[in-house]
Amino acid sequence: MAGHEFFEPADRKRSVAEPASADPLASDESRASCDPAFQHGVVVGFDGSTSSERALSYAIGMAQRFRSGLIIVHVANRLPTTVWAGCEPPVFVDVPDHRTEVLGLELACADYLSEVPWILVERGGDICHELEEVGQEYEADAIVVGSTHGLVGRLFGSVAGRLAKRARRPVVVIP
Repeated sequence: MAGHEFFEPADRKRSVAEPASADPLASDESRASCDPAFQHGVVVGFDGSTSSERALSYAIGMAQRFRSGLIIVHVANRLPTTVWAGCEPPVFVDVPDHRTEVLGLELACADYLSEVPWILVERGGDICHELEEVGQEYEADAIVVGSTHGLVGRLFGSVAGRLAKRARRPVVVIP
């Protein structure tokens, strides 16, 4: 079983025609349901970088050892409109990110994923928040990420470091 799914970003702003329901059960139904085959799987952050490819390789081995599914998460770019318009409160705009489609096609053609069931989930927003959110939705046994190298990671903190501090499940950081 191989494939990919694209979910609506969890932090998507509702339009006026889409009122939020006061009933908590109704809000659970509106959320994308998780495939039971991937419950208690392994979540891995993937963006096509060398670091994320190493994390994916490790996560594949983990999923095989656990006999579970692999949830590959790509977090798309989102920019606040305040950068462009100078308005308050900040509203996030989806920047067209065709990278998820390209990654999905590359993964679908990859031989190394033939041994494990997997899905590709696209999200938008903060990488740490989205990986933890997907882990919670799928009741994941672990989240696997690659380490961040370079100046940006040193200045703002790495995704792996921030995720390890806030996650409610084991985080495996691959160098």
